[in-house]
Amino acid sequence: MSRRRGAGDPLNYSALNVALYGAGGKRWALTERRRGSVTRTADALAIGPSTLTWDGESLTIAIDEIAVPIPARLRGTVRVYPRGIVDEAFALDRDGRHQWQPIGPGARIEVTMQQPALSWSGTGYFDINSGSEPLEDCFERWDWSCARLKEGSAILYDVTYRDGATRSLALRFDGSGAAQPFTPPQCVALPATGWGIRRRTRSEGSRPSVEQTLEDGPFYARSVLRGRLLGEDTTAMHESLSLARFRQRWVQALLPFRMPRALR
Repeated sequence: MSRRRGAGDPLNYSALNVALYGAGGKRWALTERRRGSVTRTADALAIGPSTLTWDGESLTIAIDEIAVPIPARLRGTVRVYPRGIVDEAFALDRDGRHQWQPIGPGARIEVTMQQPALSWSGTGYFDINSGSEPLEDCFERWDWSCARLKEGSAILYDVTYRDGATRSLALRFDGSGAAQPFTPPQCVALPATGWGIRRRTRSEGSRPSVEQTLEDGPFYARSVLRGRLLGEDTTAMHESLSLARFRQRWVQALLPFRMPRALR
């Protein structure tokens, strides 16, 4: 909201997002913290009681948060071991104001949670987005997905600018993290979410399906898809973001219910 009053200090609005999905239900944490609760060095970042540290081979995320809207402790450790590091950033817009870098498109992860008590290991993904202007000033919407392949992964990015123009990125990453562009298959509409967010993806052959909708919000949806890419049947993590919806004042008024602000 500070952007409506002028440029805000990003470090004054820092948060660690934790989302757990499973048989025991969902737990979500995304608490904003002020600059005084944030410290950072070249290989570490602390946001309140939670920390992220890089040792040259793995990223360790020590989680200590409170879930909302029903308070519950989220405490545990996630370790991410990238199989290859991607140094290249890709522009999402025509002027290069918005950059996306898939730092670890393929990774091994180990999760050990004390609260709730659970653990698992598997495959993961790690990327960053950066920009010099608010997303809603440039984009109308976008859809992103990351599909696991037998060797590596495939990532799709489809963006629509506010003037109606579109751009598509389709990249295949091998086990070392090396990227190779490929021609994306046809764009296919998916069922809209309960909040009316339109979803789309790209798939070869048979129509893709939504296996599970993990997050269904007023402007954002996270889903698990089944489809086909590069000759393989795939399972993909998929996200749809409506910046047109996010620009609505009534939507922004809902943010504190999922993104509370710490008093200190």
